[in-house]
Amino acid sequence: MPAAKLFEQLMQLPAAVRQYLLITFNYWSFTLTDGALRMLVVLHFHDLGYTPFAIAMLFLFYEIFGVVTNLVGGYLGARLGLNRTMNLGLGMQVLALGMLLVPAASLPLWLAGVPWVMAAQALSGIAKDLNKMSAKSAIKLLVPKGEQGRLYHWVALLTGSKNALKGAGFFLGGALLAGLGFNMAIAAMMAVLALVWLMSLVLLKKDLGKAKNKPKFTEIFSKSRSVNILSAARLFLFAARDVWFVVALPVYLASQWGWDHWAVGGFLALWVIAYGIVQTLAPKITGASRAEANTSQRIPDGFTALVWSTLLTFVPALIALSLYLDFSPQLSLILGLMLFGGLFAINSSLHSYLIVSYASEEAVSLDVGFYYMANAMGRLVGTVLSGWVYQSYGLVACLWISTTFIAITALISIKLPRQLKG
Repeated sequence: MPAAKLFEQLMQLPAAVRQYLLITFNYWSFTLTDGALRMLVVLHFHDLGYTPFAIAMLFLFYEIFGVVTNLVGGYLGARLGLNRTMNLGLGMQVLALGMLLVPAASLPLWLAGVPWVMAAQALSGIAKDLNKMSAKSAIKLLVPKGEQGRLYHWVALLTGSKNALKGAGFFLGGALLAGLGFNMAIAAMMAVLALVWLMSLVLLKKDLGKAKNKPKFTEIFSKSRSVNILSAARLFLFAARDVWFVVALPVYLASQWGWDHWAVGGFLALWVIAYGIVQTLAPKITGASRAEANTSQRIPDGFTALVWSTLLTFVPALIALSLYLDFSPQLSLILGLMLFGGLFAINSSLHSYLIVSYASEEAVSLDVGFYYMANAMGRLVGTVLSGWVYQSYGLVACLWISTTFIAITALISIKLPRQLKG
């Protein structure tokens, strides 16, 4: 299709849909570079001889600043507008990539190497969570009030497509490292993302999500019981994933099975892509069919989240038992990882819908920011444990900790509200 005709068709779409597409495109572009950067750092520093725990520490500031950013970012979004926080995130990611291109010889000795990489990751963590908080909050404002089914579908599509792109980013990171090397790969991603950032500065609607009444800084902590309970469940859910997926799994595949960059990056990419596809299908899997999209009978509630988190609890336990008993370890791990990804995707999509539904219309970014602060805290706990536990006790121990965290998620989910009103 010619570019002019495509542009004409896009301009004929409703304004809310055009903004949704632009936000989704921004989110996609950012996620692709973020996933590639993570895989580049893990594999590059593994090649340099870093231990799993040392690699995990490279992401320490990424996760810590993600916690802070989600907490403060919701406040900034309410005061400044979500367009500004999204564009700020894109610009900061461009700067973070640029930092990784700075020659070590030009830096002070105390800052060269690991501290500089950790600082770049910190900036990337701030950028990622500003971008994500802005995108998820904006969806609430673009969907007509009361249409919970449509909200669920839009959130599921945004979240699922993002994770599919994150998986593609994992593959891209491994491929770029093998084909171009670390520096050229970073430079290529920086150039593309800079173009996306400039486009967003021009086209994204001004004042999207800006609160009518300026919130006080003390209001960054959510006063909603539903949001607080869901945030606690989200913390343990994502700690359960990252405790074995972030560092332990890729290092295990490379060191124990001898997989190269292409194999590790490609396998994890396919996993995350499949995970993202399942997320987009979550409304159909959980019963919210498109035909019933505007009714409340089939819309998920707290009980739905409890059921799916309970099912997920058994998967890492079964994988751990299979590896411990040496029962077809490769087949058990791969099949178990696929099952874990499918069930985790449904849990994640349900949570993403519930937080947007629970969030206050007047200050949506505050509630969403608080929730993703808990999400980032879970990733932080999982990332640190992934490196330390794997290095000290192995992958099986990481899986048992994952099982425990998911069981806690299920227990917390008992308190989530039932029967949401449409």
